[in-house]
Amino acid sequence: MENKIQLLRKERRITQEELADAVHVTRQTIISLENGRYNASLQLAHKIAKYFSLTIEQVFIFEEESTCQ
Repeated sequence: MENKIQLLRKERRITQEELADAVHVTRQTIISLENGRYNASLQLAHKIAKYFSLTIEQVFIFEEESTCQ
């Protein structure tokens, strides 16, 4: 799952450490999220979106799964 965390953070001049502290995770978690190595839980996604005053859909890019018929 892709996200706009790094873009949003840099636009607002927020460090990884500041964001991590605000949403109660480690800086390493923020690094992993930004690099696409970790998918946020729904709870963490909500905290991050709320921190930026956005919806989850505005921060995280969900790819639709194809369904077989």
